[in-house]
Amino acid sequence: QVQLVESGGGLVQPGGSLRLSCAASGSGFSIYTMNWYRQAPGKQRELVASISSGGRTNYVGSVKGRFTISRDNAKNTMYLQMNSLKPEDTAVYYCNAGRISSGIPYDYWGQGTQVTVSS
Repeated sequence: QVQLVESGGGLVQPGGSLRLSCAASGSGFSIYTMNWYRQAPGKQRELVASISSGGRTNYVGSVKGRFTISRDNAKNTMYLQMNSLKPEDTAVYYCNAGRISSGIPYDYWGQGTQVTVSS
């Protein structure tokens, strides 16, 4: 079982930066693939960035070059550094941990943190 708590959201002007954190409690953080999702009003939830247990990263095209995902396994924490923010980045951002063990999927979510980009 993994519990996830996001923090770091808020209101920022276009072009600004925010750093989201996802603190995990429970066992086995380092073996999970960690993901950031976001959901804007009236839109489907989308995968923004992923980082594997080995540190491999992937990003959706709209954030490449602006967002950086990272993890600190010693602190059981994942981060999303968001630079050059745009109004279209406004959404609730969710932390997700996932893995498959013996064919059984394990999938955990945080409660979300609001990011609003507006002047």
